[in-house]
Amino acid sequence: MKWIDLSVPINEKMPVYPGDPAVKIEPAGDIHKNGYEDHYLSIGTHAGTHIDAPSHMIVGGATLDQVPLENFSGRGVLIKSGMNLGLETIDGVSIQKGDIVLFHTGMSGLYREPEYYNNYPAMTEELARYLIDKKVKMVGVDMCSVDHEPFPVHKILLKENILIIENLTNLSALDGLEFRILAFPLKLQLDGSPARIVAEIPQTNS
Repeated sequence: MKWIDLSVPINEKMPVYPGDPAVKIEPAGDIHKNGYEDHYLSIGTHAGTHIDAPSHMIVGGATLDQVPLENFSGRGVLIKSGMNLGLETIDGVSIQKGDIVLFHTGMSGLYREPEYYNNYPAMTEELARYLIDKKVKMVGVDMCSVDHEPFPVHKILLKENILIIENLTNLSALDGLEFRILAFPLKLQLDGSPARIVAEIPQTNS
């Protein structure tokens, strides 16, 4: 069994979506003074690699703690979309009920650059509705958002309780592999949470 980490590290230097609060980490205990190490962490619910809950965009939508646990893992499907997130991107790709579909645009290479937040592609509403018809569990992207304001794709997916993963990284490591995704957020009664997203690679790939 092999594991591939698809999450960005959390620290005070990490970029955040424009307008979101910066990440702050302050010491709360020093191992030399107190005998233990402890820190205070202040972080937005949509900082770093994170999961959007339906309540992020849908009035009355489920918060993360209300999402069934089985929705956070499933067969992974990698789409090498590049900057095109239209329906034609998935021509010939087998997508099944319960899949977690990840789109590799290549934007993660610009994670610390202004272009990452200013010049990213948007998924089309047509593609979002196709994924709904396929009854996927989650949709993930290696960029800061699946779309731009006023966020129609967010609303289309989240209204149908399809979770969204943003700021994925290292998707190229999955190319040509069969894999399973485990994407568990904190059990927050909120609209989103940073998450450790990992791909489980079975031995059949070796």
